Amino acid sequence: MSIAVAVILPCYNEARTIGRTIASIRQTLPGAAIWVCDNNSTDDTAAAARQSGAIVITERAQGKGSAVRRLFTTVEADVYVLIDGDDTYDISRAPEMISLLVEERLAMVTGTRQGNTQGQYRRGHRTANQIFTSLFRRLFGGGVTDIFSGYRVMSRRFVKTFPARSRRFEIETELSAHAALYRLPTAEVETRYSSRPEGSVSKLHSFRDGTRILLYYFLFLKDLRPLQFFTVLSALFFALSGGLSIPLFVSYFATGLVPYLPTAMVVVGLSILGFLFFTSGLVLHTIRHAAEADFVRAYNAIPDVTT
Repeated sequence: MSIAVAVILPCYNEARTIGRTIASIRQTLPGAAIWVCDNNSTDDTAAAARQSGAIVITERAQGKGSAVRRLFTTVEADVYVLIDGDDTYDISRAPEMISLLVEERLAMVTGTRQGNTQGQYRRGHRTANQIFTSLFRRLFGGGVTDIFSGYRVMSRRFVKTFPARSRRFEIETELSAHAALYRLPTAEVETRYSSRPEGSVSKLHSFRDGTRILLYYFLFLKDLRPLQFFTVLSALFFALSGGLSIPLFVSYFATGLVPYLPTAMVVVGLSILGFLFFTSGLVLHTIRHAAEADFVRAYNAIPDVTT
């Protein structure tokens, strides 16, 4: 059976490297269709991609997540290879990753960056990757070792049922969270990661994007595990309410009076909020289960890739 492979590249100002990246893809995957999504580049990225033989589309909404969503909805294939256009990932591992995906009928294979990366990306990025990967495993589970890798090989059924809510660099986190929370079969393959060529600049800002990704962690948790999320909030409000109520009970048992009326009102309000948060978690948990059943039906309705 012939398998249609598409290599998809979200790009912003990668004119210096996109031609070299496409040439490497052509050499490694000669039969693959190559799609470049130009995300409002101010250089000649689109022209360089077309000159190299890629199919170029444009996404006006700024952000890598927006570009990936456009590629996912536009491109039709059996297997999708998502990779950056900065010539840093090792495309030579793509055939192995594709074979693993097809032979083991996986949803996604992630190329994890290994080896001596001292010169490849800044210390802040390396440290943030380690911290966020560890936090991801605690929140969502799974054996992820490189949460921010932009090198992914995915099946059609994964791509076409992926919601793609992220707009920017949270997209990698969302890909891994989606797979982990639906318990989809995944794997990782160690890959070499190279330094950016001279003149090519990273668009990732450690503090700004790290803060945004941390916020998305909790938004993902709210959407995908609402009972746990709102139970924690409920417990916090009940704990605060209980702490504030201690002096009220002490005063009442000592004098028979409740002299701190404003505090008593705050305690009642916090208790009500705690109850509402817990109730909201139960309701959203039920809705989430129904949505999960719908996802499973949609996922299974798409034919699996077979050899």
